Amino acid sequence: MKFGGTSVADIDRIRNVARHVKREVDAGHEVAVVVSAMAGKTNELVAWCREASAMHDAREYDTIVASGEQVTAGLLAIVLQSMDVNARSWLGWQIPLKTDSAHGAARITDIDGSDIVRRFGEGQVAVVAGFQGIAPDNRIATLGRGGSDTSAVALAAALNADRCDIYTDVDGVYTTDPRIAPKARRMNKIAFEEMLEMASLGAKVLQVRSVELAMVHKVRTFVRSSFDDPDAPGMDDFDNPPGTLICDEDEIMEQEVVTGIAYSKDEAQISLRRVADRPGVAAAIFGPLADAGVNVDMIVQNISESGQSTDMTFTVPAGDLAKAVDVLEKTRNETGFDAIQSEAGLTKVSVIGIGMRSHTGVAATAFKELAQIPVNIRAITTSEIKISILIDSDFTELAVRRLHSRYGLDKV
Repeated sequence: MKFGGTSVADIDRIRNVARHVKREVDAGHEVAVVVSAMAGKTNELVAWCREASAMHDAREYDTIVASGEQVTAGLLAIVLQSMDVNARSWLGWQIPLKTDSAHGAARITDIDGSDIVRRFGEGQVAVVAGFQGIAPDNRIATLGRGGSDTSAVALAAALNADRCDIYTDVDGVYTTDPRIAPKARRMNKIAFEEMLEMASLGAKVLQVRSVELAMVHKVRTFVRSSFDDPDAPGMDDFDNPPGTLICDEDEIMEQEVVTGIAYSKDEAQISLRRVADRPGVAAAIFGPLADAGVNVDMIVQNISESGQSTDMTFTVPAGDLAKAVDVLEKTRNETGFDAIQSEAGLTKVSVIGIGMRSHTGVAATAFKELAQIPVNIRAITTSEIKISILIDSDFTELAVRRLHSRYGLDKV
């Protein structure tokens, strides 16, 4: 069971979390709980680090920001003990959850869950501080963005858990953002691959790293709401609790052609005009961008009729646009482009579904629907289970609603 920051924002909410945990314990399950820091605490700790010194040591940064989860784990253990639940808090280094040496953005290398399993045999609940582990230098290391979700899925894999339940402030995964499309529906099941696309393309329910880990290790993951009444009917139904199950596609009997519509705002487009068409030019463009930490997406290349030059168009996050343009200007001599054009204020809208593998016409349907708005399509990329379309941000909500309806996702 994993509980995010809003779920443990204060003592009252921690008591509510404890009721969810007690329900599973009373049902006879062996339970490990992973907790985040209280809502807003990590940001506060990060701000203190920056205030102390803009050029702070990453190892000391980890020592400070990891304390948020430590507080939550201790408080939840105390509350569970007051409810006669045998519980004990665990920090990352106590498990131990081992990481690489990239302080502030570490990746998990190994988890030894044997001691936790031994405590299960004594009827004890493990309350684990998420987001942290121990690096090769024997110091605390934090896992970076989405670290608590990643901790939970990794621990579930290490313990060979039946399931990993991610409790958050929404009650599952929806066909699209309900704030944009009121008719969006909560899905009962979604395949790992679909959820990975949804998460990477703007859906904020789960972080990409945790979904990747769940897919690799086949960890069945349930997205549930921590704000549901822990004692409500059906909450103790282990096989079919309220929420969305993220699982292998073999578990999904009826595969919809389109599962959901995702969107990502704040995209920017860069076009390099008349780039010399020769081997190595793409590496000369995208290598320096990668070195500068700029994430590139939706690459489109058009070769001139003469074959001597090419136009290269791609997208980057709007926040990285100025940096990307600066990096590219410095490569002008090597890449030989004539001009660079850029534009912000764009949105990537994506149609996702594993059913696309066996159905034709999915892309054509999207293009016809958008043409009726009408909206100009700036770029298109596709994969086996996804079509992404770049449009002006002014049309985001209308495009999402129209596509959601056109693919029949409004229907109950």
